[in-house]
Amino acid sequence: MMGNALISILAFVAAISILVAVHEYGHYIVGRWTGMKVLRFSIGFGKPIWSRVAGKDQTEYCVSAIPLGGYVRFLDSREGPVDPEDEGRAFNHRPIPARIAVLLAGPAFNFFFAIIAYWMLLAGGVMALKPAVGVVTPDSYADKAGLVFGDKIVGVGEVETTDWESTLVQILENMVVDGRVPLTLESEGGRIRSTVIDVGDDRTRLTEPGLLFEGLGFEVWQPPAEIGALSPGGAAESAGLRVGDRIVSIDGEPTKTFSALVGVVSSRANQPVAVEYERSGRTATVDVILGEHEVDGEQRGLLGISLPETSADYYYLRSYTPLQSLGEAMNKTWTSTLFTVRMLGRMVTGDVSIKNISGPINIGQIAGESAQRGASYFLGFLAIVSISLGVLNLLPIPVLDGGQIVYQLVEMLKGSPMTERAQVLGQQVGIFALLLLMSFAFYNDIARILS
Repeated sequence: MMGNALISILAFVAAISILVAVHEYGHYIVGRWTGMKVLRFSIGFGKPIWSRVAGKDQTEYCVSAIPLGGYVRFLDSREGPVDPEDEGRAFNHRPIPARIAVLLAGPAFNFFFAIIAYWMLLAGGVMALKPAVGVVTPDSYADKAGLVFGDKIVGVGEVETTDWESTLVQILENMVVDGRVPLTLESEGGRIRSTVIDVGDDRTRLTEPGLLFEGLGFEVWQPPAEIGALSPGGAAESAGLRVGDRIVSIDGEPTKTFSALVGVVSSRANQPVAVEYERSGRTATVDVILGEHEVDGEQRGLLGISLPETSADYYYLRSYTPLQSLGEAMNKTWTSTLFTVRMLGRMVTGDVSIKNISGPINIGQIAGESAQRGASYFLGFLAIVSISLGVLNLLPIPVLDGGQIVYQLVEMLKGSPMTERAQVLGQQVGIFALLLLMSFAFYNDIARILS
């Protein structure tokens, strides 16, 4: 428990530090390019715990005590006296287009980081799970719509779907409009049919975290815990298990899917276990002494079985050239950005649950889980959060980049800066809005822990 908590904390700090550094570097470098003087570049808030002064401008680079953000401080005559020789380099004395470019650069670098992250993930090829229906709950929305175990979802509305990520996005976008999800399905026999899942007024509730599939009434298809092949001399073969046997449980722990089976077996290297299995409609139990194999320097339990060949029908390898990977990465970043914006808009209108707002506790938990699953998962997590950070900072809230851009546009239109009183009032409203947002986020985090 403590180990997982520590991993979550470290992964959260690492993720925030990386993404804040990317964001603030955007402001910093474009500010330098446009002739502004940078006084401080800080990762974190509060008292500096490390600092270094360098460069012609004697810029202070520091890491501060509170790892929940960062900032770049430019020379600004509104904050104090400015040497006459530096007056032209103050932020508020630079041309308005230059100021807007600096403010836009932070979010832009977040989107650029996401593109690079997705490009790195896609360049080596990606094994994807086709969107197929798992166990269907009786009398659920999915059951009433006629969904059957093994159905592949080949389209949602007018959009063709090939993986679960695109399918999930389309299900949500269709559902929040009018509660209807039009599906094109391909049965295991290859027959194409259309149906509609109609959740009606229940659509907002189903957008709550973790409720979508449970609420719709079906699971994501995963390979069943069925023996497709036996390793010669392996634990399963030695115990008398056969091809076609379905593993029901191990030491009483249910193994509905192959991944669940692997999860149970992994922690039991060289241990005796009781394997309950189903054969020809009858169940039996056999004692098995597991083998072992090394994964990332750790000894993991090994039953000595593999998936049925038919499971391969539900997987496919997405392979790209480096140039194709870049194009796919740009498209993925763009579609993810639009989806984030639309979901935020739906939260405002009440069509999407505000319980989706996550605070540092939930983000930390997800960061820890992704870090434990491997570098590729953590990189994907960073890409998603980086996009969210970019979108959030473009909101027209005065204390954020988007709000500051609005100030610059107002100054451009009226020919003079906004009054100090108006700016102070805007800052107060912005701080209140962020505090309200953070309160919702912390409340949701605590509610998830207690639920």
